[in-house]
Amino acid sequence: MRKLLVATVAVVLVAATAPVMTVTNGQPDGNRHPYVGIALQPASGGGFFVCSGSFLSPTRFLTAAHCFDPSAGVYVSPANQQPFPVVPGVVHNDPDWCLACSNGTQGFDAHDVAVIVLAQAVNLPEYADLPDANFVDTLPMKQPVDIVGYGVQGFIRGGGLPEQIFTAIRYFAPSELVQSNNRASSELIKLTANPSKGTGGICFGDSGGPDILTGTNIVLAVNSFVTNSNCTGVTYSQRVDLPDILAFINSI
Repeated sequence: MRKLLVATVAVVLVAATAPVMTVTNGQPDGNRHPYVGIALQPASGGGFFVCSGSFLSPTRFLTAAHCFDPSAGVYVSPANQQPFPVVPGVVHNDPDWCLACSNGTQGFDAHDVAVIVLAQAVNLPEYADLPDANFVDTLPMKQPVDIVGYGVQGFIRGGGLPEQIFTAIRYFAPSELVQSNNRASSELIKLTANPSKGTGGICFGDSGGPDILTGTNIVLAVNSFVTNSNCTGVTYSQRVDLPDILAFINSI
């Protein structure tokens, strides 16, 4: 999650196993994934909390449950359009989402999925699609996956704390699926985020953004957290192909 001030960007520094934000070791997305947008919610003290997500239809936007308070208003935009349309919406968290109820250090590895219902239609050239039930289990090790989002694209290092690079431009990076039983939860997938191998990852600013099966518009999972503050190593994302999660999304 990221907090944006009205005129400037203020990065919320978070712990190493905190909610995540945007794409590292990537490039501007251009028109590759027009259905990936931004959701914003006013924050106390000014500015907005921001997460990424994907339009499933003109009136439904998929993101992460930990991003927003469902009792407050939220706004969604396909931010690569000019001018930026901003549409109000209502957040619906998966009823089985659980915050700080697990043994994992991230504190939320259960049904970290939300759907925002928009007050008016957002017409796009393409929308994201959902996978079949348990589809991720059929994919091989190192399956190519596209990571897409907004926020911190990297760090400027040297002299003091690293300075985060934020441009508010939608970025894309290739990654690979790590098929392993050694993960925090069976609800999660792992994606490599090792820039030395040419793959990208997610960082502070892209919670809720989609992990897309390369060459398709199918969302396999939504970004949940990273395991270190350098945004390298491994990214964990909430699967959306689990039958009960698909049932929730389709019920909204």
